[in-house]
Amino acid sequence: MTPQPNPERRSERARRAILDAVFEVSGAKGYGRTTIEAIAATAGVGKPTIYRWWPSKGAIALDAVNDRIGDSMDFPDTGDIAADLTAQLTSVAAMLTGDTGTLYRGIIAESQSDPELAAALRATFLEPRIQRCIRRLDAAVAAGQLRADLPTRTMVDLLYAPVYYRVLLGAGPEETLRSPLLVEAVLDGLRPT
Repeated sequence: MTPQPNPERRSERARRAILDAVFEVSGAKGYGRTTIEAIAATAGVGKPTIYRWWPSKGAIALDAVNDRIGDSMDFPDTGDIAADLTAQLTSVAAMLTGDTGTLYRGIIAESQSDPELAAALRATFLEPRIQRCIRRLDAAVAAGQLRADLPTRTMVDLLYAPVYYRVLLGAGPEETLRSPLLVEAVLDGLRPT
């Protein structure tokens, strides 16, 4: 039996080079034409180095997206839920229409046929951000800004579905970047009567 690699021995320099290479290669070739070989060559590492830490191209790409985004799309809490959601959705729309979004859309596409990648996408990218949004919406419900008879998780779906719909169905960057303009319309249905 082959021993598992010790994560403490992972070279941070090599990891950084690999994550940067994913963006470089996918930006030049497109996600579909990005290969482990091209990532390794661009990063200046061998394929075994990559496979030692990631099981697939999608896993590397997801790690790269998570690394690049970090907490940059966290939810502000100014006390004004409309302003906070508009600011956050503007960040999401900008991410989805830029280089990171190109890679992210490739991950979403690949996750449709890769259950492990789909589970990792949900666990490391989507669910933590959904939970942050729920916490912000819960605060707005407690402050009387939003109705209390609808689960905040449902509110998340209502707010973010238009952005994902537009970006995943190729509405174009201009239309996707207009998605935050829908916040007020959605909130009209979510405010207490």
